[in-house]
Amino acid sequence: MAARNRRPPPAKDEPAEPIKKVATETTSSGFSVLDILRVAGGILLFSSALSYLTTSGTSLTWGYNPWWTRAREWKNILNHPVSLTDEELKAYDGTDPSKPIYLALNGTIYDVSISPATYGPGGSYHFFAGRDAARAFLTGCFDTDSVPDLRGVEQMYIPLEPWEKPPPPDASEEEKQKHAALEKRAREKRKAMSKGDLKNRSAQELKKARQSVRDGLEHWHQLFRGDKGKAYRKVGEVKRVEGWLAKLPKRALCENAEKGRPMRKYED
Repeated sequence: MAARNRRPPPAKDEPAEPIKKVATETTSSGFSVLDILRVAGGILLFSSALSYLTTSGTSLTWGYNPWWTRAREWKNILNHPVSLTDEELKAYDGTDPSKPIYLALNGTIYDVSISPATYGPGGSYHFFAGRDAARAFLTGCFDTDSVPDLRGVEQMYIPLEPWEKPPPPDASEEEKQKHAALEKRAREKRKAMSKGDLKNRSAQELKKARQSVRDGLEHWHQLFRGDKGKAYRKVGEVKRVEGWLAKLPKRALCENAEKGRPMRKYED
């Protein structure tokens, strides 16, 4: 009987577990994922608006223009890529208004239809349209080098010895004397170098020259991809049979590229 009449212990001053859990979640001072997304979205929207105003409406991304920010690139993903032979590519030089204007660079085809005044008939760069003129983009010899053959073009970046690059005929007497002194010093320096040193120097210069070719092409690829703000875009690739390059005669450097070659310097 004593056990039955015993009163229960007084309740503790804490809520039941479910109520405690709800109270804890309700009074939490942390941010939810949704709050973070809202703040990030607001900052992004403000930054885009400020970029638009600052750049006079030319960019929402402060001039940063990667491919994934351009709607036309996403459109390309959905479209079937263009695949043309060099002969087929000629039909896209702008002379037919029903076709887009294409040019190719080292096998990659770009649509430059947005600039018909530049690449269309009568345009200042019409000679690039409908062909792959990768070599001319580097050498600047547009009349003779509008071809995709890049063999030997790295030579334009390899320095010449002073005696291989004499002063121009109209050079002053003082300039000729300076060149003669430079040539004498260069011959002495070269004579003092071992065959191993000369071979190593040639290998390093060739490596650097080939990198210059890649860098030069990448500069133009960036332009035609639209990375520099132009509304150009990649649309496909040139299809060529295996061994096509070996069938073409090798080219010497054009006059413009040969004249632009640097002179090798010898430190005192």
